Amino acid sequence: MTPKEVERYIIKYFTQTADTAELDLLDKWLQNKENQRIYKTYVKTNFAINLAMNDPNLDKVKKELLKEIRNENVSQGKVRLLSVLKYAAIALVFLGLGVLLKNNLSIDGLDEIVIPREDLITLELGNGEVQIISEDGSSKIVDEAGNIVSNKKGSQLIYEDEDQNSNLQFNTLTIPNGKRFGLVLSDGTKVHLNAGSSITYPTNFTKDAERKVTLLGEAYFEVSPDKTRRFIVSSQELDIKVYGTKFNVENYSEDEEAQVVLVEGSVSLFNQEQKEKKDAEVFLKPGFKGIFSKKEKNIVNQKVNTALYTSWTNGNLVFRNERFDNIIQKLERHYNVVIINNNDLLANETFNATVETNHETIEQVFEYFNKVYQIEYQIVENKIIIK
Repeated sequence: MTPKEVERYIIKYFTQTADTAELDLLDKWLQNKENQRIYKTYVKTNFAINLAMNDPNLDKVKKELLKEIRNENVSQGKVRLLSVLKYAAIALVFLGLGVLLKNNLSIDGLDEIVIPREDLITLELGNGEVQIISEDGSSKIVDEAGNIVSNKKGSQLIYEDEDQNSNLQFNTLTIPNGKRFGLVLSDGTKVHLNAGSSITYPTNFTKDAERKVTLLGEAYFEVSPDKTRRFIVSSQELDIKVYGTKFNVENYSEDEEAQVVLVEGSVSLFNQEQKEKKDAEVFLKPGFKGIFSKKEKNIVNQKVNTALYTSWTNGNLVFRNERFDNIIQKLERHYNVVIINNNDLLANETFNATVETNHETIEQVFEYFNKVYQIEYQIVENKIIIK
């Protein structure tokens, strides 16, 4: 089931409108422990808070929740549903309310809380099969024939270097907004993928042929040296040639520019449409950033502080003289929220800020902008609206 379908079935269960078939699907989905965690998080952060927003009376909230959850006027098919749906929900609802009260957030202030969506990391195999990737624990990823595709250890996928003469099989790893994930390719190259990114790559690189991957979004590469097999990152109109180095690529589809920041080693950039032209290839030195304009189709480079562009791998967003509309775009990706800017004058203004995404909530980020830059905003229906 897709996240949207799951959300719909959970809501229908709590509102007593789910039919037997829908409850059976939800029951089967809950067999997976990871899905149970997703379910519990949804109940705690959505169901309890939504009720509290509609009625600030805590006693009434508790009463309505108990009435809703303990309602026994259900069809025979609903009795088969896992007990986690009934009894874990009660504990989680009060746990959620308790946490809010403990943090000095009154029920009246619950409309100032943004609940980010929790989308799933997916891996598309060469045969088109899509598997959901959890973010913790260890497991083996297998295809429909039962063959081991890769190993998952914690927050990364690891591919082994096997028969290099076999036919190329390509996988696509997709990271949704609000998450980061790691990948180790069969040659030992490490890839750190940022929120809202995807990468397509062969499960094994063939002997004496170039190593090529396709990226959409942002990733930090640590490429294993190999003098006989050049490494190439293809990202929309831009190609990056690599032999063994560390660098960051940022190239989302909505970006006006693609950026490549070289930390160490050597890379070259060229526009795919103009690669046959003389001087089309631009080489970078460590500490430099290459910028490809999608409109002008040209590449320039400049000296930069590379730490500002790679800090996201450690959970930090560092903005220096950054346009506000770019800041909003990155915050939406990293927190998986919707931010609406109704202040046109603010869009092109530049700001400085450092955000620790692992420790700071999106509410705290906007409190900072409000206090330091007097940016006014409000939270309406889980969206941040800038006035």
